[in-house]
Amino acid sequence: MRLRPLQRAAALALGAVALGVAAPAHAGVNPQLAGLQVALRAHGLYLGQIDGIMGPQTRAALKTFQRRKGLPPDGIVGKRTRVKLGPLGHPLFGSRTLVRGRFGWDVSVLQFLLTRRGLYDGALDGYLGPDTLKALRRYQRHQRLAADGVVGPRTLASLGIKGRVPLPAHEISVRRYVVRPGDNLTLVARRFGTTVRALTSANKLNPNRPLLIGQRLALPGATASVSSSSVREILTATARRYGVDERLVRALAWMESGYQTSIVSSAGALGVMQTLPVTRDYVERVLAGRPIPRTVEGDVEVGVLYLRSLLQHFGGNEKLALASWYQGEKAVRDQGVYKVSKPFVANVLALKTRV
Repeated sequence: MRLRPLQRAAALALGAVALGVAAPAHAGVNPQLAGLQVALRAHGLYLGQIDGIMGPQTRAALKTFQRRKGLPPDGIVGKRTRVKLGPLGHPLFGSRTLVRGRFGWDVSVLQFLLTRRGLYDGALDGYLGPDTLKALRRYQRHQRLAADGVVGPRTLASLGIKGRVPLPAHEISVRRYVVRPGDNLTLVARRFGTTVRALTSANKLNPNRPLLIGQRLALPGATASVSSSSVREILTATARRYGVDERLVRALAWMESGYQTSIVSSAGALGVMQTLPVTRDYVERVLAGRPIPRTVEGDVEVGVLYLRSLLQHFGGNEKLALASWYQGEKAVRDQGVYKVSKPFVANVLALKTRV
C-alpha cells in the first residue's frame, strides 16, 4: 500500500532497525523493536521486558530464532525474518491505518507506546481489542486529536514523532486491579494472595477508609512472574490432560494475555487466560466440582476447562466456542456471532500454528 506523506514520515521516524538494518547493542529505545520482542516472546525465545531496546537478550533471542528457521543468524530484522515470525512479524508500525480488530507487529508497537505513556496496562499481544482501543482514545484526547480510535495519518505522525525519543520508564509488569462494587481491602488481598498491610503500604491507603469504586490498586506480592516458555509448557500440558487442542489453547491464551501471568483487566479478568471471577466460580462449582488453586497452573486449568465446556456445547465448532468465550454463550445462541467478535475469532485461529 502506498503511504501518505505523514504516514511515511512516522514510519521512518521509528528507526531503521525494523527495516533490515542492524542497530548497535547500545542503541536507545526504538518502538519498532517492541514489536520484535513481542513476536519473539510468542515463540518462547524472549523472556525479558518489552522495552524497545536491542540489548544482548533481544539480540540473542533473535539469532536463536533465525538459526531455528534456517536463516543467517545475523541479528538483522529483515523481511525474511519477519515473515518467519508469522502474524506478529508484520506489518511495520506506520505502514497501515490501525482500527479495532487489527492484529500484528504494528499493534504491538502501538500498545508499547501507550504503555510507556501510562495509558495502557493490558497485554502486549498485538491485538487491537477493547482495552487497547480505550487507551488509544485517551491518548488522542490528550493530544487534542479526534478520539475516533483510529490510528490514521495524524495520530500516526504524533506517535511516530514521539517514538524517536526515549520515554520515561513505565513498568509493564506491574499488576493492577480496578476496584469494583462490594470490594474491600480484605477481599482484594485474599483474592490476589497478598495482605491488607501490603496493599495499604503499596497504595498509601488508610485501612480504616472504604475503597472507592474505580480506584486502581497496585497488587504487591501477587503471583510470581513465570517466563513465557514456562507458561507455554503449562498451557500445553493442561490442554493435553483435558483433551483440548493444545494449539487452540495456546493461541487463545496469547490473544488474551500475551502469556503474561500478572494481567488484570478493568473488568477483573485474571491471569494467562483472562477468566473472570464468576467464570472461575462456575468452573469450580459445576465443571470441576472442587476448588482450583489460585496459581498460574490453576488459572490455566480454569480457562481450559471452560473452553472445553464451550467446545462440547457447540459440537467441537471452534469458531462458535471462541465467539462464546468472547461475547458469552447465550448471546451466540440467541443472536449469533457479533461483528465485533469475528476479528477476535479469526485472529485466534490464525495463531494456532504460530504459538
